[in-house]
Amino acid sequence: MSAEQADADAALVDRVKRGDTRAFEMLVVKYQRRIERLIARMVRDTDLVEDIAQETFIRAYRALPQFRGESAFYTWLYRIAVNTAKKTLLELKRDPIVTESALAPVDEEETSGRQVEPTDMATPDALLASKEIAATVNAAIESLSEDLRQAITLREIEGLSYEEISEVMNCPIGTVRSRIFRAREAIAERLRPLLDTRDGERW
Repeated sequence: MSAEQADADAALVDRVKRGDTRAFEMLVVKYQRRIERLIARMVRDTDLVEDIAQETFIRAYRALPQFRGESAFYTWLYRIAVNTAKKTLLELKRDPIVTESALAPVDEEETSGRQVEPTDMATPDALLASKEIAATVNAAIESLSEDLRQAITLREIEGLSYEEISEVMNCPIGTVRSRIFRAREAIAERLRPLLDTRDGERW
C-alpha cells in the first residue's frame, strides 16, 4: 500500500470518528472484496464468507474509536477479520469442507492480469498446463495448516510486508518468515512433478 493510500484511509478514519458514517461505507466498499477473499482462504466454506465479512466490518466500526493509527488501517482490519473467522470456526466446532467455489479466485481483479490469453504462442497444451499449475497451487495452499495458509495468503495474494503479516498474525517476524518458507516449500513440492524443476528450486 502506498503512503498516499494510507493517508486517504487515515482521512476517512478521522471522518468516521467525527460521526461521518458515509466515510465508513467508503472504507467498506474499498476493502470488502479483499476481506472476503482473505476469509475464503481461511474458512474454505463460501456459505460463511459473507457473514464473517459483515461481522468483521461491524466489529471494526465499533472498535474504530480505539484505533490509534499505530498500524495501517487495512492491517488492523485484516487482524479483525482473522480473529472473527477463527472465533466463528471455534463456535461452530467444525472445519468446513473445501468447496469448488472456495478453490476458485474470489476476486476477479486478483487474476485478471495474470490470465493466459490465447495467442499464437499459447498452444492448447500450454493453456492446459497453466490451468493445471494454477489448480495445483490452489490445492497445495488449501492443504496447508491454518498458520501456513494464512501466512502465504497474506504475503503472495494480498501482498503484505513481513512486518504487516507479523502484526496481523500477532507473531514475530522470524516466525512469519519461517511459515512462508515452509508454505513455499510445500507448494514447490506439489509443483515439482509438473514443472520438472531441479531439487531446491522454489516457485
